[in-house]
Amino acid sequence: MKFVIPGGTGQVGTILRRALSAAGHDVVVLSRNPSGPGEVHWDGATPGPWAAEVDGSDVVVNLAGRSVNCRYTPANLRQMMDSRVHSARAVGEAIAAAERPPRVWLQMSTATVYAHRADAANDEATGVIGGGEPGVPGYWGYSVDIAKAWEREQEKADTPHTRKVALRAAMVMSPDRGGVFEVLLRLARLGLGGPVGGGAQYVSWIHDRDFARAVEFLVARDDIEGPVNLAAPGPLPQRALMRALRDAWGIPVGLPATRWMAEIGAFVLRSDTELLLKSRRVVPGRLLEAGFDFRHPEWPEAADDLVRRLRGRAAR
Repeated sequence: MKFVIPGGTGQVGTILRRALSAAGHDVVVLSRNPSGPGEVHWDGATPGPWAAEVDGSDVVVNLAGRSVNCRYTPANLRQMMDSRVHSARAVGEAIAAAERPPRVWLQMSTATVYAHRADAANDEATGVIGGGEPGVPGYWGYSVDIAKAWEREQEKADTPHTRKVALRAAMVMSPDRGGVFEVLLRLARLGLGGPVGGGAQYVSWIHDRDFARAVEFLVARDDIEGPVNLAAPGPLPQRALMRALRDAWGIPVGLPATRWMAEIGAFVLRSDTELLLKSRRVVPGRLLEAGFDFRHPEWPEAADDLVRRLRGRAAR
């Protein structure tokens, strides 16, 4: 099949492109800064010559959007919103105008759409959408607004011949450079891999190879549309996640961090504490109901696999 991946030059796009190419598919990446074969220029906001790649393709997987690994200033939050909404709108317009539209459009979304909670897991049917939780910073609600606007742009696109799926993805864990796993492992190796703010907040995640397999699974399942949680069945508290990561690397101790220490660390790293402190207890209800087989459902084994691959790559 021919896959078109807008915004496919980031870490998640690299994971998906690698897996799809290895499976024999034709993959075209839309990028603001194309740099090699299989990459085509687009501006991420308006239809253009790139739309010819969508016309006649089989699948569009839109991953475009400004990275959330930044300080949540008003300007950055606005860029996060605009880059997601405008790119989704442009993709929808290209599909609507296509003479041979793709049969499925997978639109990246985020598990952050769910409420900050630890009392119960959020699946697609019973999960609580966030935005008004008591006792959390007000600007966390804007992240939920971004997610809802992102999905709404796909929903309202006039694409009657194209099935639409919103990928409510958790943190994608991969040994590739530049991802969340690298950041967490760096903290652990520096001795800072202990609980943050008590460590009771849940972390939802998905192994990189399960992410790619889930995308292919959803492409093949014509009966699935709408929001789908891309998260492993085993979310766990942050303290347990970091303990398993330390065990996988062989690090005996991880110093804890209070909330104010986390604020300082996030400032130094030019990131935001929402990524550390929001409790994302998300489970893949629809994938499990549809019979998807997770190869890495629990974090300790997944962490062992990621560490093993990372060390194997370094030894080559």
